[in-house]
Amino acid sequence: MNGAPETRIDLVDAGAIEARAAKWIQRRQFWDWSAEDQAELDAWLAQSSVNLVTYLRLEAAWGRASRLAALRAPMREKAPERPRGNFWPLALKSLAALILVGAIAGAAASYILRQKETVYVTPVGGHRTVTLADRSVIELNTDTVLAVRGRTARLEKGEAYFQIRHDAGHPFVVLAGDHRIADLGTKFLVRSQPGRLEVSLMEGKALVETTDNAAQPQAALLTPGDVAVATAESIFLRRKPEVELANKLGWRQGLLIFKHSTLADAVAEFNRYNGQKLIVTDPAAANLKIYGTFRADNAAQFALAVRELLGLKLERTGRGIVMSR
Repeated sequence: MNGAPETRIDLVDAGAIEARAAKWIQRRQFWDWSAEDQAELDAWLAQSSVNLVTYLRLEAAWGRASRLAALRAPMREKAPERPRGNFWPLALKSLAALILVGAIAGAAASYILRQKETVYVTPVGGHRTVTLADRSVIELNTDTVLAVRGRTARLEKGEAYFQIRHDAGHPFVVLAGDHRIADLGTKFLVRSQPGRLEVSLMEGKALVETTDNAAQPQAALLTPGDVAVATAESIFLRRKPEVELANKLGWRQGLLIFKHSTLADAVAEFNRYNGQKLIVTDPAAANLKIYGTFRADNAAQFALAVRELLGLKLERTGRGIVMSR
């Protein structure tokens, strides 16, 4: 659709930040921790929200690993304690670091599997509101599949609007394809399409990053008005005015709002909500501009309006309503 030009955002090295966060956790768990160490960690966390949310995510996973290990451990005779001096061999410290990183990953997977997953589905033209245990609210748009487990949601397809109650110790995470969105006190819209993810931030902050299996980990911090478009190769940022972001949420009231959109884009939107499809066969007609507010569930009414506004011809066929000049 028509809008501000895309610009490449400055990306952070998400893989390097995650490795640095893991080292901080390792030092706290296995090294003698001093006030100077704490001050250094605090300074690193204050450098960016990306550092903070990555550290909190790994720290939470490590905490769950420790609790799960305690629950699984059999009763044993208490072994005599070793003094915690600074004489640990370097090799043992390195091994501890490897164990920590592995435990974080394993614990996260184990913890997620132990929680109950709830799947929410909307049909074509459907709309559903879900309130979570922490009173966060998620609204699902047409033809959407969303799985929720604790404070992690997985958007399989479609579009959802998230109004999240922020918890600094347990960030809410949305997984979609090869990307992850972590809230920082946030209202945001996520739309997942094959090979493309779009995240629009209405309020607060959100971190969009590639997942660990991505070839080139990338991350970007969004502020209100940002629309991130993420693909397997890159993340781009668009700035949108408040009114335009509000229009993107018109579906919450069953409306589609177009301002200088092409007919082709408008038809594509209507086809998301209706079984009766709209078809534009004329390339010149497809590029005509549409301006107006329409019911999302009434493609036929939209076609009639287009006929009057743009002087197009309509033909009903077995494929749907064909619009042409």
